[in-house]
Amino acid sequence: MSDKNVHNAGFTPSGISKGSLGSSMMSSEAKASGGGVRSGGPTSTLQELGARGTTHTSGYTSSGISGGSVASNRMSEEARSHGGGTPRGGTTSTVQSI
Repeated sequence: MSDKNVHNAGFTPSGISKGSLGSSMMSSEAKASGGGVRSGGPTSTLQELGARGTTHTSGYTSSGISGGSVASNRMSEEARSHGGGTPRGGTTSTVQSI
């Protein structure tokens, strides 16, 4: 994953950009969860990366998720909570796709 992709999606150090993919994701996620964006979800994870200003230590890479990284830990937790697989549209798949 590159910093450029995260920022182009609207996740920046100053917040989520109006009219961006990030703002659409935030709106959809909030509607689906009754008005809020959950901690650890796709929107909050991407905003965390955008606010940090770098994605290089996260473990989400163009060749996949790095073993032993924050991303691999998150993927393992998500897989355990979904019976062994990471769901399409979940945090891991969404963040990795960007």
